[in-house]
Amino acid sequence: MPTPSSAHRKPTRRKPMAEINVVPYIDVMLVLLVIFMVTAPLLYQGAEVTLPQASAEPLPQENLEPLIVEIDAEGNYYLSIGESPEKPLAPKELLVKVAAVMRQKPETPVLVRGDKDVPYGRVVTIMASLKKAGVPKVGLMTQPVEG
Repeated sequence: MPTPSSAHRKPTRRKPMAEINVVPYIDVMLVLLVIFMVTAPLLYQGAEVTLPQASAEPLPQENLEPLIVEIDAEGNYYLSIGESPEKPLAPKELLVKVAAVMRQKPETPVLVRGDKDVPYGRVVTIMASLKKAGVPKVGLMTQPVEG
């Protein structure tokens, strides 16, 4: 026989849980991390260039992918677009391609990635030529100072 106090008891309700289960999010983040670690080395193709080191603040990230003009130690020019970015270009051919991109997307950033052993005059010459091809601003790529 039920006791009088248990007959009048209300059924207990469980409180709703106010915590988020983060385990699935951690799994997704780990998968994304692995994907980015595998694909990051594949993003940079082109000539082998040893960049000079400098203490400089990185440029703010923009949504547009930049054009990268590379100058290797032998003084050959490369461009980071096109069907064969590993093939050296003549200076005139390089400027024609850069001018075509700038006509299509004038806000595209252009960066010069020169090897540290390239004479300074070659870098300045290509920067001046890029300005004549319609590039409003030319940036220089460097490696951060080690140590």
